[in-house]
Amino acid sequence: MTSMFRAMNTTLSNDLYSKLWNNRKTKVWVDDYLTEVSEEEVNTHCVRNRFFLEKIKERLTEIDILINFGAGFSMYPFLLDESIVHIEIDKPAIVNYKKAKISNWIETSELPRRDIHFLGTDFSKDYEEGLYVQIDGIKKDKKSLILLEGVLFFLDLNQAKGIFNFFDKIQNKGEYIGSVSFKHSIKETSVFKRLQRFLNDRILKTSKDDYLAIDTDFYIEKSKYTIREHKDYFMYSKELNNKINLNATDILNENFYLLQKTI
Repeated sequence: MTSMFRAMNTTLSNDLYSKLWNNRKTKVWVDDYLTEVSEEEVNTHCVRNRFFLEKIKERLTEIDILINFGAGFSMYPFLLDESIVHIEIDKPAIVNYKKAKISNWIETSELPRRDIHFLGTDFSKDYEEGLYVQIDGIKKDKKSLILLEGVLFFLDLNQAKGIFNFFDKIQNKGEYIGSVSFKHSIKETSVFKRLQRFLNDRILKTSKDDYLAIDTDFYIEKSKYTIREHKDYFMYSKELNNKINLNATDILNENFYLLQKTI
């Protein structure tokens, strides 16, 4: 669904390739989601994509490799300069499917060639040792930006702390993390309750406590990292001249963070 959202407003997302993932089955989900949760979700996903795309572009001289944890079907490798190396990490079934589709689109000239390494893992299991070896073999002394989009929401707090400790092990001073999360206050909004209802009806019965929300203090407490930028959907929409018509309580307001390792 995220890819289709990005494809629905390419002027805002600047993602010209996400349309390749469009299909009729996903369109049904998207239509239901926009009706039952929030019609603003097209633009919230586009603004999030645009934020990180622009922040990565601004730091091309500082970055050799983009490591995308929970990459899903995002298309960052094809929106960035070909000099960047990419590591795409997600569940094995997702990365295997994505790798096959990407390879086909490159062969048919629908996508440009890029240096992409696909790694399958499950963040909810014991992944660190094996994944560290794989990443280290590719990264070596390259300067990285780690992107964590849409993953934290589905983890618990201990798993979230663990994944940031893992980032600390694979990064050196000066490298970056881009992260997306909801603040705790989102759980009391009407739109979050609609989101939970949508997920409960179609995926798995849960309570609101099963979805992770973290405030800015979570990032401030990372002693080796400093927040370089922090914007939410409303702030960055102003910069992009994205007009918002809904009430705030009807919008899933995400917070975007760019951290830099300073120790």
